[in-house]
Amino acid sequence: MSNLEAVASERVCAPADAAGVQLLEPRDVPLGGIRAMTVRRTLPQRARSFVGAWCFLDHYGPDDVAATGGMRVPPHPHTGLQTVSWLFSGEIEHRDSLGTHCLVRPGELNLMTAGHGISHSEDSTAATTVLHGVQLWTVLPEADRDADPAFDHYVPPVVDLPGGTVQVFLGALAGSTSPVPTFSPLVGAEVRLRAGESHTFDVDAAFEHGVLVDAGEVEVDGTPAPVHHLLYRAPGARTLTVRAGAAGARVLLIGGLPLGERIVMWWNFIGRDHEEVLAARTQWQAEIASPEGGGPRFGRVAGHPHPPLPAPVIPDARLQPRG
Repeated sequence: MSNLEAVASERVCAPADAAGVQLLEPRDVPLGGIRAMTVRRTLPQRARSFVGAWCFLDHYGPDDVAATGGMRVPPHPHTGLQTVSWLFSGEIEHRDSLGTHCLVRPGELNLMTAGHGISHSEDSTAATTVLHGVQLWTVLPEADRDADPAFDHYVPPVVDLPGGTVQVFLGALAGSTSPVPTFSPLVGAEVRLRAGESHTFDVDAAFEHGVLVDAGEVEVDGTPAPVHHLLYRAPGARTLTVRAGAAGARVLLIGGLPLGERIVMWWNFIGRDHEEVLAARTQWQAEIASPEGGGPRFGRVAGHPHPPLPAPVIPDARLQPRG
């Protein structure tokens, strides 16, 4: 998914002092146009930039696509990150410059590694009536940020828990391990709990964790987490307990080792300084203006009916990494 805000402000992500629990409130971001689909963004924000290497979290739906028009994201670029797509309902068609053409379906992971550069598109299908899901990004650490682009698809098993189920799409949790490669230690899972039930997960005490509440009343280690909010918990504990209210609950549990690096995130690019981000923008603009409609770094998305998205104007002020 692209960051389609009309004015792309600088997102400067830096390690923050992590102490205790933070409740992160979402902000609404329209994905372009009058009949725009709106997403709820909980990362990044002023209060917190990272949960481990997770640096971006858009949560959307359930949306009636007859009213919103669904997801319509033409070809756009990425650098220095992995995109993680996870649906609760609906279906999204993914195309990328590697030649990948596949569908994102509920309970199935699509993970795209941008590395040095990739472009892709995402569109909800004609068969979709209700669209509901999340899109997340993870930072590629310094040693791997220029890795070759790649695409992985994985259908994690539904594992029974006392009181619910879990699907682990990245990392390991509750005895289930995803085979999908990541570039730093991470965990990502969908957890469903029946009414009034709770589950205590054994977790890595070195990890930061976040719990995104998709549906229901939820407590995390005794702290209430309202629907659509992201509850952050600092490293230190070896267990994490999620409790559902009277209607049951569905949450997304993410986590990872603190990144410990300074980065600049602007539009769809992740870099380490102003020059790197400016160079990526300049090359993207040159490639989409070429007669071929693509180039050596970002390639071309074949088969999409709309032209690639131009990059926003870069801010006048120099982009400064902080830490």
